[in-house]
Amino acid sequence: MRAVVFERFGEPADVLSVRDVPLAEPQAGEVRVRMIASPINPSDLMSIRGVYGKLPQLPATPGFEGVGIVEAAGRGLLPRYFLGKRVVVVNRDRGNWCEKTVVPARQVIPIPADLPVEQAAMFFVNPVAAYVMTRRILAVPSGDWLLQTAAGSSLGQMVIRLGKRYGFRTLNVVRRAQQIEELKSIGADAALAFDPKRDHADRLRDAVRNITNSDGVRYAIDPVGGATGSALVSCLGPGGRMLVYGTLSSEPLSFSPRALMTTSASIEGFWLSRWILTQNLVGKLRLVKTITRLIRDGVLRSEVGRTFRLEDINEAVREAQKPARGGKVLLRISG
Repeated sequence: MRAVVFERFGEPADVLSVRDVPLAEPQAGEVRVRMIASPINPSDLMSIRGVYGKLPQLPATPGFEGVGIVEAAGRGLLPRYFLGKRVVVVNRDRGNWCEKTVVPARQVIPIPADLPVEQAAMFFVNPVAAYVMTRRILAVPSGDWLLQTAAGSSLGQMVIRLGKRYGFRTLNVVRRAQQIEELKSIGADAALAFDPKRDHADRLRDAVRNITNSDGVRYAIDPVGGATGSALVSCLGPGGRMLVYGTLSSEPLSFSPRALMTTSASIEGFWLSRWILTQNLVGKLRLVKTITRLIRDGVLRSEVGRTFRLEDINEAVREAQKPARGGKVLLRISG
């Protein structure tokens, strides 16, 4: 069986290779999935570099999400239920950038067979995270403001479209002013440029309060951390809640405790792969139905960039790191 493997942490194009590895048999409670496609996400690249929140034991195969067909099942009712089904694979340990992978049955989710392969491969990380954070965790009310950083990302744009669908307003922070009009064209209620290397945090706070005509927002999400995430804390109003769901800057948050004390605001962590394990099968199937509908309606549709074979992994990861590349890079593993 062919798989992408790395034996040391480092720059993806330098440490990844494709090689033959033994084919594992599913044990009790597990399934074996023939992989069809898997995207290259920022979290995959961070894991390969050794800077992600949870790191694999080396040697390892990357790839947190993807789509495939369950071709073998270990003992248990749940594994046998999935046999022959097309599933989203949430692979926390063994990785999806391979021809076949073995995972616990609770880490696969059946999806409609008519959903395009590209959308099915990218079903989990961005669409589910955007929906769960805004509709399940924060449950932003219609008419209220949601402040988000990295708003130009695929997930950020999904949040903007979710706001238009469900009636909440989005205030979107980007680093480059050139992105502002693009975000407004897809429905952003407000957008502003902020770069902590050139702008003071007070500038962001004052701009947010001016736009929202308030003492600060009640809801915020941040995948950046560092100085950008820290500046977001000062934008929280009374009872404000901020979800931290990424560490793109690799720097910690830094702020005065008074920023939370005086407003009774709170900061929470959100890790999608851990959240999904708390959901039972019925809950997952209901979630799939909702996400599928929103993908078909274009709300949670992912933009697809170039597609590569497994053997071209080094070129693929270089492409995935290009700015403004025009869509997610996809590995097409089988038909």
